[in-house]
Amino acid sequence: MNKDTWQLQEAKNRFSEVVNKALEEGPQTVTRHGEEIVVILSKSDYSHLIKSQTSLVDFFRQSPLVGIELDLERDQSLPRDINL
Repeated sequence: MNKDTWQLQEAKNRFSEVVNKALEEGPQTVTRHGEEIVVILSKSDYSHLIKSQTSLVDFFRQSPLVGIELDLERDQSLPRDINL
């Protein structure tokens, strides 16, 4: 197992060490039955992760397509009858 990967029972028994490694070395992964289930990371790493996320509104505001006009009207000439 990697030095940054912990089995759940070991992480529980050595929680202080896991936290210290997350602070000093970066995110620590915890596994259960061989499956990665959680990541323990410092508040600083978490804040950076959350801060780097852009809201959908900001994403569209920063889009290179800002200012381009789109015709979003539905074409009324096509039939809308659907037989179920």
